Amino acid sequence: MYIKREYYLETIRRYYDSNLIKVLTGVRRSGKSVLLSQIRDEILYLDKANQYHIIYINLEDFKFASLKNANRLNTYINKLIKDDKKYFIFIDEIQHVNQFERILASLKATRNVSLFITGSNSNLLSGKLATLLVGRCVEFKIMPFSYAEFIKFYQANNLSLPEEPLVNYLRYGGMPQRFDYSNEEDIKRYLKSIFYGIIDKDICNQKSRIDRDNFITIATYIISNVTKEFSSERIVNFFNKNNDSEIYRITISRYLKKLEEACILSRVKQYNVSSKRILKKNEKQFVCDNGFILACSQTNHLLASHLLENVIYNEMVLRGYDVKIGKTYKGEIDFVVMKDGKKCFVQVAYLLSSEEVIEREFGSYKSVKDNAPKYVLSLDKFDMSADGIIHLNIEDWLLHKKDLILF
Repeated sequence: MYIKREYYLETIRRYYDSNLIKVLTGVRRSGKSVLLSQIRDEILYLDKANQYHIIYINLEDFKFASLKNANRLNTYINKLIKDDKKYFIFIDEIQHVNQFERILASLKATRNVSLFITGSNSNLLSGKLATLLVGRCVEFKIMPFSYAEFIKFYQANNLSLPEEPLVNYLRYGGMPQRFDYSNEEDIKRYLKSIFYGIIDKDICNQKSRIDRDNFITIATYIISNVTKEFSSERIVNFFNKNNDSEIYRITISRYLKKLEEACILSRVKQYNVSSKRILKKNEKQFVCDNGFILACSQTNHLLASHLLENVIYNEMVLRGYDVKIGKTYKGEIDFVVMKDGKKCFVQVAYLLSSEEVIEREFGSYKSVKDNAPKYVLSLDKFDMSADGIIHLNIEDWLLHKKDLILF
């Protein structure tokens, strides 16, 4: 069972014949391989003659294990290119190949090809690849199912929606294969297997020299507390208080970077609303999928407000926004949302359940002199807009029934 990921395909289609290298990045098991197959199938459908001009390599398939050597991969591909017609080349999980950037540069320079690659590392386009192919790549960040895709999955496969769809999504997230399971214990076991699989394959492998136990302790603590304001000092204090061994800030920074590189975590800086400057000291972390919060939590009682904030952050990233945490001299605004030189402000609340909560959420904007649109998002069904501040229902926004306006 699957769905056509039209949100991504609509954008990527414009590049099918382009000689730019199409790079699909994202956390493991987020659906990159399926999307790559869907692109291949579309190209075949559009021009059936292309079936002899498509090369598809999955480097996590054992039959391609020998191609993790750069020279062998290069030889294999060049042997399959028989004429001067355009070849569509798909390479899944290319980060397994050392110096893969040289192969891509060579193919692009010497062959008539359209290249599509995937990788589970956020730094796939940094370093040597960026130097060799600057201006010649286009990146698409692939995320687990959004809430709209979650609904579409059930509808497309003629499945009954969960009794409370949004609650289900907030708790279990949108990792595509988690829908194979209906029992919470099985879902959580699957999500844990993904999380620890990423740690063992991409982070705490033989080359990394990272203490696995320490890393897991720190990583689970951070992910269990996403959307909270953190500093390295706070994490160091937590670890050193609860463990016999000692850890240092430089180690925390390294661990955070590894989580970010594995596309599990996003680190979001603060934005001073008055001075319009990025602050360097504190930041918040957001995890790519709520399922990881459940997998890392030591309790089944997850805070709905944190789950909502994490989902909303990921949805904003999916829609192409640059997102920061707003800092005012009186407090904080959940999100400063920017795109193409425009912006808006967003506060997130579970429910505006009392006058006190309404005053707190709407009152966050009292010290903000900026004329950009100001929003409060909550699960309330009634429109509670007031004093120029726009109230939106979270589920309507997630399903694209309403959207943010940036000025």
